[in-house]
Amino acid sequence: MEKITQTAGRNSLGKFAPEFAHFNDDILFGENWNNTDIDLKTRCIITIVALMSSGVIDSSLKYHLENAKNHGVSRAEIAAVITHVAFYAGWPKAWAVFNMAKEVWNEGNSELSEKEKFQSEILFPIGEPNDAFAKFFIGQSYLAPISKEQVGIFNVTFEPACRNNWHVHNADKGGGQILICVGGRGYYQEWGKPAVEMRPGDCINIPAGVKHWHGAAPDSWFSHLAIEVPGENGSNEWLEAVDDEQYGALK
Repeated sequence: MEKITQTAGRNSLGKFAPEFAHFNDDILFGENWNNTDIDLKTRCIITIVALMSSGVIDSSLKYHLENAKNHGVSRAEIAAVITHVAFYAGWPKAWAVFNMAKEVWNEGNSELSEKEKFQSEILFPIGEPNDAFAKFFIGQSYLAPISKEQVGIFNVTFEPACRNNWHVHNADKGGGQILICVGGRGYYQEWGKPAVEMRPGDCINIPAGVKHWHGAAPDSWFSHLAIEVPGENGSNEWLEAVDDEQYGALK
């Protein structure tokens, strides 16, 4: 059987509490976890059940979930374990453990679609296919309303190489748009100017009347918040597409 070794006690508490560190590394893990009366897979499951029942939902639980995965506990098995324990330990605890288990068992999971992987990386929802504006995009985009009161805020997500047409936000006074990148990598370009790369945290202010487009990089999903700046008699004017030659020239 694989020998379990642990140094977390000494790494974290070796100077402050050397005796506790010794018990943690040498006794709990060095002796108890290496006892062959129970196989490691079963021991991992028992430990998760004990922590869940005690309401311990922190980094120690994540460590033991990862340990369980590494010792052969499948996604179906851990789901069944947590569901069973929920009836005895409490439903809210199960929800908390499931949220952590999903992260552990989804890591490197080839079954996840690229969209699902990207969703796990960003704070805002991807939303639904942006069908109402599909004719103004090359490629698939998605739209998720974040706020429709006071100021309109929408999360717009682009699949790799997806971009919208050149367009203008018109207004008699005020108006325009603000873009804030919240995930992936993309581009913004004003007519007659070089394209600007956008990464998470980048903010673009677009005054009314400026012809522009924005979209994903060829090799990356891209999400930005689109914030509608209040204005008088505002409207969007959709223009020609950003063709493959223009898009392919981006640096």
